[in-house]
Amino acid sequence: MGMMESLGLSGLVSGVQRMDMRQFMFQMLSFGMIVSSALMIWKGLMVVTGSESPIVVVLSGSMEPAFHRGDLLFLTNQDEPVRVGEIVVFKIEGRDIPIVHRVIKLHEKDNGTVKFLTKGDNNSVDDRGLYAPGQLWLTKKDIVGRARGFLPYVGMITIYMNEYPKLKYGILGLLALYVLVHRE
Repeated sequence: MGMMESLGLSGLVSGVQRMDMRQFMFQMLSFGMIVSSALMIWKGLMVVTGSESPIVVVLSGSMEPAFHRGDLLFLTNQDEPVRVGEIVVFKIEGRDIPIVHRVIKLHEKDNGTVKFLTKGDNNSVDDRGLYAPGQLWLTKKDIVGRARGFLPYVGMITIYMNEYPKLKYGILGLLALYVLVHRE
């Protein structure tokens, strides 16, 4: 009888261990599905908007009062002509972070090429000091997207995570722990 109980107990323990491993693998699969879904949504937004960065966070106060630090901008990049007064996001060669500023001047040539100058609403001078050395105008190839909408201050979490890396790792760790521990 003692031998039978022992086999039953060890069978139960191994069954629980198999179940835990199965549950763990299920949670890892769920986590992978969440990450891949987020990537698919991002890529889908890139296709729909025509922009390599369909969503950006305003990192400075240079566009106040139109946009504030931490605002989340939604961008599109269709083939319509750039207009004065439009808010664009552009990248400068040699800089990693795109800039969100307003178009203040257009320079159109007879051959159809259009160049433009930008400036932050809250800045006293135009952006020529920010452009690459020797660059006086932006062209269509410099544009990442055009602001089409925004959510105020939603991007502050991104700013805090970049300024405080320990916070970023803490939040990612908590999310991973939640996914692993949470059982449906």
